[in-house]
Amino acid sequence: MRWRQGDPVMKAMILAAGRGERLRPLTDRVPKPLLEVQGKPLILHHLEALSRAGFAEIVINLSWLGDQIRALLGDGTDLGLTIEYSAEPDALETAGGIRQALPLLGERFVVVNADIFTDYDFARLKHSDSIAHLVLVENPRHHTDGDFTLTESIIGAEGSPLYTFSGISQYHRSFFAGLSPGKQALAPLLYAAAARQQVTGELFRGTWTDIGTAERLADLNRALSQQAE
Repeated sequence: MRWRQGDPVMKAMILAAGRGERLRPLTDRVPKPLLEVQGKPLILHHLEALSRAGFAEIVINLSWLGDQIRALLGDGTDLGLTIEYSAEPDALETAGGIRQALPLLGERFVVVNADIFTDYDFARLKHSDSIAHLVLVENPRHHTDGDFTLTESIIGAEGSPLYTFSGISQYHRSFFAGLSPGKQALAPLLYAAAARQQVTGELFRGTWTDIGTAERLADLNRALSQQAE
């Protein structure tokens, strides 16, 4: 699915502020989004995929070593994009970071974790109109318990089978209404909304990896190299 003339104009936000403690020492000098997969920083993989899907306006939150990300990407002109930054002197966690960036975002927007690798088609998210829409994946080995159920297109907070939240989602800005400034985790908000059956979702079975440790990053690069041979 690709962007078509007349599709809704929507911004995307890449969450890039995290410290990456489990990726140390790799992240002592390089922020997580600049770790490389097949010789290219993770964040560039996302930006290229978002551009192909028709997202031209991107917001990126920054904290740990964020100046390196800003120096690489600039205002996005070289990529054919418009990039704005939401700086966080101290990382505000996911919901807090999104809440701070709301003035830069529109009525609806896509959110992508910078530390995943995927071939998901982000254009799919332009056609969801719920207050929150999550992309789920089969549970990876490091997260076998899962997060949410999926019944047809409705996300549930309890039951089975449970699937893992991929870190790819779309929101209406009202989802964050009333949230106070400061550090705020996203999971409690999602579970509460799911319990009210306000969240929709889909199950993605394509390529997806959570780059949570140096070992997973190495395994991904090895697997992709073998595929390319």
